[in-house]
Amino acid sequence: MPQAIAHNGKNKSSYSLSVIWNTIRHGLFFQGLRHALAKIGIDIMPYYWVAEEVRPSDKPVLRSESDDFEFTSLNEAQVQSLLNASDHLNQEKINISIADGQECIGLIQNGTVAAYMFIKYDDLTFKNKLFRINSDEAYLLNMYTFDDFRGKNLAPYLRYLSYRYLNDKGIHKKYSISNYFNKSAIRFKEKLNSRHLKLYMNIELFKKFQWHFMLRRFK
Repeated sequence: MPQAIAHNGKNKSSYSLSVIWNTIRHGLFFQGLRHALAKIGIDIMPYYWVAEEVRPSDKPVLRSESDDFEFTSLNEAQVQSLLNASDHLNQEKINISIADGQECIGLIQNGTVAAYMFIKYDDLTFKNKLFRINSDEAYLLNMYTFDDFRGKNLAPYLRYLSYRYLNDKGIHKKYSISNYFNKSAIRFKEKLNSRHLKLYMNIELFKKFQWHFMLRRFK
């Protein structure tokens, strides 16, 4: 896989402000507030550990005049191109996924990446908490739809295709993390028959002190 690209502090600051505005603009007020607090060193993140598609889901319908989207595993050049594709992308997350050897899959239309996500096939460490991923399991992360393709229902469509892709690999258990405040992500996963398994809380102060505990286990 390609090597990660370093970015200077100015770009990081511009990206952080862009994230805050973008989340508020799309109705994610509390998530935007969390990003704002994180900038001053207070990161409070409740999140769900999610089992995706616990029973077969229906194929989502695209809201698009054209359905000529190609599902593919992105090659090295295509993954590298994501780093410069949009100011709203979390380039740090992409760099981490690249360095970690995760697989990137996506939807392409006329040679342009419309949406993408990553798949991790081994153990996950999130906020210093370890989640074991077995050989017949996968962790799904970093779903993103580019602005020019929003409103076409591509996120659930790509997610559904990722399930079929993994099933063909003999992987039938899929997991993800949903930020408690990201209601749009929670809704689209629920439509694909996903289920919350546990609710966690992570609190981090000034990148020095961290507490991580489980709030609830769902039946």
